[in-house]
Amino acid sequence: MNKTVELVKLWGEYEAQNPGGALEDFFRHQLLQSANGEKKAVPDWQLRPGINGKLMILIRRIGKYHMVYSNKALEGTGLDQIEEFGILVTIFNQVNPIKSEAIYNNIIELSSGTNMLNRLKKRGLITEYDDDEDKRIKRLKLTTKGEETLGKAKVRVLEAAQMMVNVLSEEDKHFCFQLLNPVSEKFDGTFQKFRNKNFDEIFKTMMK
Repeated sequence: MNKTVELVKLWGEYEAQNPGGALEDFFRHQLLQSANGEKKAVPDWQLRPGINGKLMILIRRIGKYHMVYSNKALEGTGLDQIEEFGILVTIFNQVNPIKSEAIYNNIIELSSGTNMLNRLKKRGLITEYDDDEDKRIKRLKLTTKGEETLGKAKVRVLEAAQMMVNVLSEEDKHFCFQLLNPVSEKFDGTFQKFRNKNFDEIFKTMMK
């Protein structure tokens, strides 16, 4: 069958079942149908997650690979781990934030983040000073050495990111970002708010 004719036929079948469906929905449906057709049978006794678990496992595995290779990429830059790079980026982009802003923006516990800031300060990468209006508040600033280190590390971190998603086309990268960004946006800003709540409370709030 001619591919154009086949595409029109598939669209017609989809539109009949989904009258309000847009082209984007149709393409997602076709990708899902293709993925479902590639499923492999697994033994009944094995523990297998549902789609929610599969997606989270996939994201976690990719995140772990990214952390490992990013940390390797940072060797020789003056930074020891990708979280330190994130802290420096936050201080640079937010123009002298307070400590808690730099820490929570990177989804790090306050105690761990404070220790990390102290290490960066000892290495001469950041400095802190009193807020002009409230002397109890400390603001953070990159030193000249910190800016140079950030510039050097940025090149390596971007190389690691490029390596991680090199198997995807540019269109696929944008598509993945479009699909997953709403998940991140839903949880942005909740880390500090929920830190003293138990999981049942968090679950109930986020499932509304």
